[in-house]
Order: sequence, then structure tokens, then C-alpha cells
Amino acid sequence: MKYNFDELIDRRNTGCVKWDESPSPDVIPLWVADMDFAVAPAIQEAILRRAQHPVFGYTYVQDDYYDAVISWFQRRHHWTIQREWIQYTIGVVPAMSVAIKALTMPGEKVLILSPDYNCFFSSVKNNGCEVLESVLRFCHSNNRFEVDWPSFEACCADEKTTVFLLCNPHNPTGRVWTREELQRMADICHKHHVRIVSDEIHCELVMPGYTFCPMGTVDPDAITLNSPSKSFNIAGLMMANIICQDAETRRRLDRAININEVCDVNPFAPEAVKAAYNESEDWIDALNVYIHDNYRALYDFVAKNIPLWRVMPLEGTYLVWVDVSAATTPDASASGVSSVCCDSVATYCETILREARVWLNPGTMYGPQSGEGYLRINIACPRSLLLEALERIKNIKK
Repeated sequence: MKYNFDELIDRRNTGCVKWDESPSPDVIPLWVADMDFAVAPAIQEAILRRAQHPVFGYTYVQDDYYDAVISWFQRRHHWTIQREWIQYTIGVVPAMSVAIKALTMPGEKVLILSPDYNCFFSSVKNNGCEVLESVLRFCHSNNRFEVDWPSFEACCADEKTTVFLLCNPHNPTGRVWTREELQRMADICHKHHVRIVSDEIHCELVMPGYTFCPMGTVDPDAITLNSPSKSFNIAGLMMANIICQDAETRRRLDRAININEVCDVNPFAPEAVKAAYNESEDWIDALNVYIHDNYRALYDFVAKNIPLWRVMPLEGTYLVWVDVSAATTPDASASGVSSVCCDSVATYCETILREARVWLNPGTMYGPQSGEGYLRINIACPRSLLLEALERIKNIKK
């Protein structure tokens, strides 16, 4: 089946965070991580079928839900998951907080690879723990961000570090970690008695030539957080899974789920998940091709029109990390947006919002130091909208 990802869908006045929180109707929002594409037809049909029943009470998650999850990961990622390993909750961020609560004591340290998803910082701090950052480094010979292994091991060796919170694939740098990298992470963590919690919400969003590897296939002790919410554009339906092989850890996770009171899902969410995993595999394949083509369009446009930007390689997710450090220095002198003089990436993004009416996220959201000089662009939108946004940025007046 062919899907029309070029369709422009007006999301204004629908209570949409991405569009209705914009400061004015003419802003193009390329910030928050949701997509401007219609969901897969099977998902919409499943929701409509469920809506035909006039009672929307408390929901019991049935066996066919677990069957769909197990079948998907076996078929798609060669990961055999047992039914008892799966615990559901209302989202990956709540699941993250659950895992931190279950595995740490207040005052302990949680290691992340910085820059990292901004909710990693808040979830750790909200549970009374300290964020410990091992900063990724850009390797020019490999043209990608890589782990600083001496730094990573030193952080794990800190006696207060008890959890490593991994983003796999990585938001915001777009890395899809290889099996070899994951194995090295696991080996170091085991050596220093650090538990791994892996946020794998972007695992279906992988560009051609790359392969996603679940951490659970590398480290049986890892706790995996997953959901089709990002990949199938159903974040508003609120459902995610925590996958854990160890029974005692599952007991602690279950207790934390109930302490946090994030145990009940709405009646539409399981139906959407089943339709995604059972009936929409061709849709996600087509989506990944379209996102990759959007990335190529972005890369080519920037290379031709915004020479002081440097677009980072995209291996996974639909979030592009862009080095704009050369455009935020006092001596920036190229034409167009490159000549806008700003003293920080936050100020630069404010200028782009004010002058071009395009909303982007400054890299400092993902690490106050490690994210400086970068911005993040959500390219999961019709290509015409993406190119209009870039054209506006190019045309900012000197």
C-alpha cells in the first residue's frame, strides 16, 4: 500500500502541543518530537471500532496485547520476550521514573551519555538522584558521535553510580548504537555493578544501512523501556512497556509503578498498539524511507544555502542534530541567517523564531554544556513544510 506522507494536515485548534502552543499561527514548529503524518490506517480503524462501544471504563489489558508485543520484537528485532517480562504503564517517561525509583536510593548517581534527552535530567533529579554526564565526542574519522570510553568507565567506577540510563537509538545525536558498542557498555557496567535502563522508544526509526540492536539481547539484566508511540505517532494515547527478565527486579518495578500511580491505561491505547504491531509494518517501512529522504533534502539545502551550519549524520530517529557553532560567533559573516550574531544557541533559536517564524530546540536543552552550539530539528513532517521552514531561515535579514 502507498502512503501519502506529503499530505498537509492542519493540526491547529485540535489541542495540539506542537501547533497550538506556537506563539502565532504562522509559526512552523519543528521542535517537540511528534510527527505531522496521519497514523497508519489500521490504527485509526482500530480506534474507531473501539469507539463504537459507548462505555470507556477502566481497561483490562488482554493476552492478545502481549502476543502482539512479543511477535513484533521476535519478527522485527530477533528478540524473544517472555510474557511475564512485560509490565505496561502510561508512557516511557513515567516508566523511566519508575525504573529509577525501583533501582536507586536518593543521593545516588545515574549516568547518561550527554547531550541526552531532556527528560533524562528531570526524571533523575525528581527521584532525588544526581545526573552524571559522560559527554559524547564527535569522531571525524568515523563521521559520528562516539562514547568516550575512559570517561564512561570512570563514571561507572564512581561508587555512587548505580544506574546507567541509555537512549538507544540516541536522541538528540541520531546514533544507532552497534551491538559491539552495547556489549562494551554492558561489560563495563557489569564490572562496576551498574544496572542498565535502556530507553528504546525510537527503535523503529532507523535509516537505511543501519540496524537497531535491543540492549536486552546483549545484557539479560538490562531493563528496557519501549513504546510504539514515537514511531507510529500515537504518543497521545499513552502506553508503554517495561521489559525486564529478572523476577525480583520486576517486583520492585511493579511496586514503583503503583507508588507513582501510573498503572492504568485508557481503553484506546491497547487497541492502537495491537494495530501498530500486527498490521502496520509496511507503514513504518515506508515512513523510514520518507524520513531518510527528508534528511537528504535538509542536508542538501543546508550545504547549498546555510554554509555555517553542519548537519550531523542521521542513523536513527527523526530528530536531526545540527552544529551551528560557527553561526553563533561574533565574527559570523556569511550571507543570510549565517550573519545573525548571537552569543548562544538559545539566543540564536529565539532569533530564528522571531525573524523566520520557525520553532527549533536549542541544544542546551539536552545538556547545558554539551549541547551548546547545536540545535535540534524535527524532520517528521511533509517535505514541503520542511523546505518552507528552511527557506525562511535562509532568508533572515542581516
